[in-house]
Amino acid sequence: MICGGGRLPGDIAAKVEAGGRPVVMFAIEGWADPAVVAPFRHHWLSLARYGTFLRLMRQEGCRDLVVIGILLRPSLWQLRPDLGTVRVLPRIVRAFRGGDDHLLTSLGRMLEDDGCRLLGAHEVAPDILAAAGPIGARMPGARDAADIALGLGLLAATSPFDVGQAAVVANRHVLAVEAAEGTDRMLARIAELREIGRIKLPRGVGVLVKAPKVGQDQRFDMPTVGPNTIDGVARAGLAGLAVAAGGVIVAEPQEVVRRADAAGLFAVGVPTPEGA
Repeated sequence: MICGGGRLPGDIAAKVEAGGRPVVMFAIEGWADPAVVAPFRHHWLSLARYGTFLRLMRQEGCRDLVVIGILLRPSLWQLRPDLGTVRVLPRIVRAFRGGDDHLLTSLGRMLEDDGCRLLGAHEVAPDILAAAGPIGARMPGARDAADIALGLGLLAATSPFDVGQAAVVANRHVLAVEAAEGTDRMLARIAELREIGRIKLPRGVGVLVKAPKVGQDQRFDMPTVGPNTIDGVARAGLAGLAVAAGGVIVAEPQEVVRRADAAGLFAVGVPTPEGA
């Protein structure tokens, strides 16, 4: 498991080991949480140590590979490659000439060419994905349902541009589309717009909608919501959040339910439009 930041890598590793499969974590320095990594067999790696990673993976006898956790896209010039990385540097440079989906898919092909079998986190821990239906005690109303439908349509339409995986819609008005800042900062931007009076709608109106891009390689960068997402939705003054059922990871689901119920928010898994 290539492990970025957050608690999710540890939760998934625990599920896999509970199912009888050993896990080796390759923790990315500066991102992975030492407390999350510590309970598992692990190696620490800096970015662009591709040769070192391949050597350790083969030494450990690893066959399958899962990439999970928070890791922001670095600048190509920040990388300090080892000899193994230099070997594939032309491919890495080409991978950086595009959006995140292009970068990750290109790197995935490179890993496969070197003998790794890439799996999505949901393939080794299927219960991490949002199911259809309520995630908590509340359900969206008719106005919320219209906002959700508009948000899902918007995300499907913007998918070819490899922009983001989330949007905020209120009263059928698009307030924000996620870009490089990520979902948490997009929600913080909505909260700030309310404070300065740019959003006139009352609190409790609007929905965060989150879904994977159309045709996205689901082995990488699966959209994720968790307790911090709920807090951000509450601060932004929205009514709740809707995620694509079977396409979005729910981290720490029990805490998500607790915080959503405590804040009076709905959280729901919804089917994506046909063809999306």
